[in-house]
Amino acid sequence: MASPSRKIGRAWPNWALAILGLVTVTTAACTFASPGQPSGMAERSRWGTSAVFTPAHATAGDAIAAFFDSRPDTVAQPFDFSHQIHLGKGAVCTDCHTGVEQGPRAGIPTVNTCMICHSQIATDRPLIIKLAEMQEKGLDLAWNRVYDYQPQAHVRFNHAPHVRAEVACSTCHGNQAEQTVARRAVDMNMAFCVNCHKAKQVSNDCLTCHY
Repeated sequence: MASPSRKIGRAWPNWALAILGLVTVTTAACTFASPGQPSGMAERSRWGTSAVFTPAHATAGDAIAAFFDSRPDTVAQPFDFSHQIHLGKGAVCTDCHTGVEQGPRAGIPTVNTCMICHSQIATDRPLIIKLAEMQEKGLDLAWNRVYDYQPQAHVRFNHAPHVRAEVACSTCHGNQAEQTVARRAVDMNMAFCVNCHKAKQVSNDCLTCHY
């Protein structure tokens, strides 16, 4: 006589068992994971990720999105900043993303960065007037990230060495001169990075990116 487990195995197709397993694991993770940082957990790293490795996610939806590396191509921003207009008028990426040559983070421009130019340029435009008012009140823009990696990937991307190697911004960010609001123009998955490193004959050792 067949055991109960064998009966269940014949009754449920493999794909159904796989989905059931995924739901069980993510549900368990969501049960024990808190959306916030639990007391006693180490401080978050300077990269913004947890200093303690964990596969847990706040919700089942977050877990599924992370598993399939699913994310939107376009991200809502505080206003429709046009890269096309600014680059067309002679601005360059490093004018606003000032950290790109010095370290890991390119940096997202603050209101103060915008007002370096706009304290003198287009000062009568409604949006510039609003930015000036925000600066006076000490407020800043709540930009949303367009490019990032799933926290569990533990990828440490450093802009500075790529800039020193003369890797064009468009290699990873697409042609910004043709974009208005920044969008995900390149799928920067592991294959993309590995293939680029192979083409340029630089290290593909795991610790080059995962450390």
